[in-house]
Amino acid sequence: MQIFTKSAVLSPFIILGVGLNVFSQSPLSGFMQGKKGGGITFSTTHEHYNGAFLFPEPIEKIPVFNEVSVNSFNIYGIYGISDKLDVLVNIPFVQTVGSGDKDALDGLGYVNSQGGAQDISAFAKYQFATKGKLAFQAAAGITTPLSNYSVERSLQSLISIGNQATTFNGFLLAHFKDERGFFITGQVGYSARTTEVPNAILSELKIGLATPRFYIAGQLGNQTSTSGVDILRPGFTNFFPATKVNYTKIGGTVYAPLDENIGLSFGGGAIVDGRNVGKSYYGSAGLTYNFIYRSLTK
Repeated sequence: MQIFTKSAVLSPFIILGVGLNVFSQSPLSGFMQGKKGGGITFSTTHEHYNGAFLFPEPIEKIPVFNEVSVNSFNIYGIYGISDKLDVLVNIPFVQTVGSGDKDALDGLGYVNSQGGAQDISAFAKYQFATKGKLAFQAAAGITTPLSNYSVERSLQSLISIGNQATTFNGFLLAHFKDERGFFITGQVGYSARTTEVPNAILSELKIGLATPRFYIAGQLGNQTSTSGVDILRPGFTNFFPATKVNYTKIGGTVYAPLDENIGLSFGGGAIVDGRNVGKSYYGSAGLTYNFIYRSLTK
């Protein structure tokens, strides 16, 4: 039996970082929901950083704002159109808070906090082949701003909630799962962005165990931009969305059912290396309602 089809364990990791840390992440899992399966997850994430991986040297304090905290509330829904086709939608609401000196901010005309609806995402994933315990999938999706949030050509954008860009994303996934519940999922994708935001190659490796009573997984993710400028280097015009954002992140998730339809998930992780990205760590919690009743004893 598949444990609640894993929709619960994805949403805490979709919105991680804004302002200096605006970057894409795949909302995709290797598990299929099955026809009429799926669920809705409500999650919250807290992220914090007070330094950044800049080029050529990292810094230990964020300019003007000193340190940044990010709080987000996420609504994530996934549904199985058929056993081979899933669709999903994600809606995040984000607030950023800096720790800048009020008098200094007033003198610059900056504010210490921004918030609102960020970027809605919609994806479709199709499982096109299987071979033994290995499944192969392809996915495509779009992400676009849900509100007219501000992205200014100034250091104020260090705490912007997004890039104000539409992205077109494609992914290929390979998913292995054995009879014990041990699984490995690898995915690689390309994200094409509008405006001045550089396109990027995205990848993720996830290893875990999924049983009727619990789910646990660790993941390693990477983004490599195909172009862009470096912050405070030649060519930089104070427009942070145009920067070359690379990162390597690690994280983990645990999920446990409360009954046959409802479950809780908890996760955490950090950016461990990168370029033009905050040295952030995060924690998250989510509550999931699954559409299909699933026995905990089968």
